[in-house]
Amino acid sequence: MILRSFFILCLVLQAVPAYSATLKKVVVIRLPGPPGEHFDHLAIDYDDHYLLSAHLGPGILYVIDTRTNTLVKAIHGLPGITAPVYVPRLRKVYTCDWGENKIGVVSLGTMRVIKKLPTREKPNGGVYAEPFGKVYISDTLGKEVAVVNVHTDEIVKELKFDSETGMVQYDPVGRKILVNLRSTDEVAEVDPVSDTVVGQYPAGRCDFNHGMAVDAGSRRAFLLCGGNNLLAVFDLNTHQCIAYIPLPPEGDDVQFDPALRRIYVACESGKISVIQEVDANHFIKLEDFPVQPGVHTLAVDAQTDRVYAPEQEENGRPVSRMLVFEAVQSGTKPGCQRKEK
Repeated sequence: MILRSFFILCLVLQAVPAYSATLKKVVVIRLPGPPGEHFDHLAIDYDDHYLLSAHLGPGILYVIDTRTNTLVKAIHGLPGITAPVYVPRLRKVYTCDWGENKIGVVSLGTMRVIKKLPTREKPNGGVYAEPFGKVYISDTLGKEVAVVNVHTDEIVKELKFDSETGMVQYDPVGRKILVNLRSTDEVAEVDPVSDTVVGQYPAGRCDFNHGMAVDAGSRRAFLLCGGNNLLAVFDLNTHQCIAYIPLPPEGDDVQFDPALRRIYVACESGKISVIQEVDANHFIKLEDFPVQPGVHTLAVDAQTDRVYAPEQEENGRPVSRMLVFEAVQSGTKPGCQRKEK
């Protein structure tokens, strides 16, 4: 019955006559940082309608107004900044500054760096667990996750692992912190009440799982497998990978749009893979949308479905700018992925 439903689904999708690009570039925002320098991750501040973008090379955090597509502030003094983590209501941003192995604390009220917290080696990703008032920062080469109390701006615990740590995410349904263990190809679960590791689970055929996004409602995590160019779909209930979607080379960042149920994967080789979540067990590769080489990170505004991606070169010429895309929904390109038995 499951197989029959799957093939019917594929036949219906293949019958769709029209196909168009899944993204449409609508705005280019020029940024003041030096052209050609490496960008890294982004975050959305829904309180102020800000896009927060890390310009790793010069150590700048850009604050961009998403309503006017204008730069509000370029905050300097964050060497090697990678992944900003926004904390609502407190209007603070925690930055992963692996250029000096510190966590930066930035006030959006004053647009200044107000504190720095020392970490082990290469902080490189984080997430806010709002019910617990904590930010969890992946200290990649230090093989740990630093737990930061957002009310005191202090590291209250360091969780140790026998693996380099990749991206971390918060599962608000299961109320767990999820940690990619990229050296051992596992996913760890952390209880944010006690900040203890409650489980470590194999990531199936996923090799070097660094990036991660979560669809908590469908009980799915999406693991970006940098070692073998796959997107693995991880069941948060059974703790097993149930599907694998091929990707272009050099995938680095994965984001999920809950309204459109789309998964976006930024690949530094010059593509953004766009994957449709039909339901919790079926996924369709809609397109490998072409972008410039070097585009390897992105953000999705869940309120507008817009996609943001920083760009550091254009046809070999160095640039420093932010691309803004509208999501297009007028067609599909079939390529069904079935849940594995």
